[in-house]
Amino acid sequence: MNEILRDVHSHLRAGLPALPGHGDTLARWRRLASVTAHHTVVGRLYEAHADAVAITAELGQPGLVLEGELWGVWAAEPPTPVLTAERSGQGWRLTGTKPWCSGASLCTHALVTASVSSSVTQPAQGEDAGISDEAPQKMLFAVDLSSSGVAPVADTWHAVGMAASDSGWVSFERVHATALGTHADYLDRAGFWHGGIGVAACWYGAARAVAAPLLLRASAPTSAPILRAHAGAVAAALSASWALLERTAASVDADPANLPLAKAQAFAVRTLIDRMAAEVIDRTGRALGPGPLASDAAHAQRVADLGVYIRQSHAETDEAELPAVMAEDGLSWDDLIGDGHGTR
Repeated sequence: MNEILRDVHSHLRAGLPALPGHGDTLARWRRLASVTAHHTVVGRLYEAHADAVAITAELGQPGLVLEGELWGVWAAEPPTPVLTAERSGQGWRLTGTKPWCSGASLCTHALVTASVSSSVTQPAQGEDAGISDEAPQKMLFAVDLSSSGVAPVADTWHAVGMAASDSGWVSFERVHATALGTHADYLDRAGFWHGGIGVAACWYGAARAVAAPLLLRASAPTSAPILRAHAGAVAAALSASWALLERTAASVDADPANLPLAKAQAFAVRTLIDRMAAEVIDRTGRALGPGPLASDAAHAQRVADLGVYIRQSHAETDEAELPAVMAEDGLSWDDLIGDGHGTR
């Protein structure tokens, strides 16, 4: 077992955070941030496993994820390559290739989305309870990655940042899979968006770690005014991001099934923390110069990892989506940002 896996399993043995929307969402996001601050890739894998536990619980399979396992959530759906699911008397089988699989050669199991073949037949006896015979276009499956026919595809992950996350492609050749629901069952949950905010909490933790040497240097009595200025701006950005996570966590716990609000909050939180993390990288580098990037291997890796990790955000595309979400779901801006008219 490599060092990354040892660290992930050590954190998993220490316990998983409470499920989102169950009264202690802030503690969950604090835990995700803390693990990621320790090591960005470890936090990425830990978050995915914690998300898999939450997803399976919400889809009626709370005991599916077992102790000692490491689950990924592989749900990227670019135009190519394509993973296809076929159903026969022997159950569901997956064939094709899945891209963007974090932990491709590290995870023991995964939740995987796949396109349903147009040639599906009736379900096997006892399988797929609650799933319509009229097959949806995409579905979510649970897969044991030790199954015959599963293989990571070599040379499909060339990133320098997040290199250790092993997020390349995985091929499937008639691999048995358990159907958990339709793609809509997976996506059309407030919990899907709560999970997206959990990823942003990881970005926060990684940004806090990148900022650490700047904040330490700025505390010295002899630190230069320009360095202190950068540190002050970074501290303010981190503080604002954590305050938003706190406010959002309270809202999630107060109304955990509110899908429209959860969706809007996810876009807002991820946008803010994406931009905050980019600012932290920029200001820390401008304040400290090339020294830490050239001589501190751990810091240089954190900077490279965070730069790749926050690109899970779709940047301006998501920012443009937020007003559309508000209008589509009939939310007012006050629902999201407050009305500013409260009294003391």
